[in-house]
Amino acid sequence: MQEKVKEWLEQGRVDIFLGYKMVEGHPLPHSFTKDNIDEVKDLVTSSARYSLEKIATKIAAQKPDIKIGLIARDCNERALNVLHIWKQLNSDNIETINVNCCPSRIKEHADCSYLEPEKPGAYKKTVGIENNADVEDIEKFSQEELFKRWMYELQKCIKCYGCRDICPVCFCKECTMDSPELVATGGDLPPEVPIFHLVRAVHMGGRCIDCGLCEDACPVDIPLRMLYRKVNGIVADVFDYKTGVSADQSPFNILGEKVTLQPKPI
Repeated sequence: MQEKVKEWLEQGRVDIFLGYKMVEGHPLPHSFTKDNIDEVKDLVTSSARYSLEKIATKIAAQKPDIKIGLIARDCNERALNVLHIWKQLNSDNIETINVNCCPSRIKEHADCSYLEPEKPGAYKKTVGIENNADVEDIEKFSQEELFKRWMYELQKCIKCYGCRDICPVCFCKECTMDSPELVATGGDLPPEVPIFHLVRAVHMGGRCIDCGLCEDACPVDIPLRMLYRKVNGIVADVFDYKTGVSADQSPFNILGEKVTLQPKPI
């Protein structure tokens, strides 16, 4: 991989390559260019997960014509598809080196967090939502029980915005999560329950690529993936659309030339 990246930089195939470099024993995101091409020898693949595609989006917003290369797992590739659809990245200017962290056969798509799921504690199993359960299993609870369990989870929120800030497909210039008309700003904790997370969940429909970074970033272990899987499941049922699987237009994207998807008859 190091030789390939060096070759891409020397040939001008990419202007910058986003990967990882060991810093004080920790793999951290690092940009490799012609100016620091000697550092390519320090490029590593890592089990650490950062949203390199989010970094690419920030760079491309400043320099639209820049050619960007990056390390990409399946989840990164799904995010790139979404970002291409929403005109945040130009697919012609993106090159990836796939470094999957687990075999795709484990699930429909590879995801390292499926390998060793954390086991919930006894209290969480009793009053909350198990992070790694299937949506269908959770929905076996009665509506009253399900509501009570979700309220328990969402009231833990400390409004750190970590889920939004780490998300590779959050790119709005003005975020409704900062709008006092929808979500109270300031230091009031917990935030209004459940409005804060329901507002975000609505925005995740047709966007969430189930990478799990939001849960990794959440300091109070809210099962956010479960919430977004449910929303995406509704999108799949209504529009027959699987988020991130391809760069086909999203049913919610009005920026393309033509809308091709229609809701299924109810």
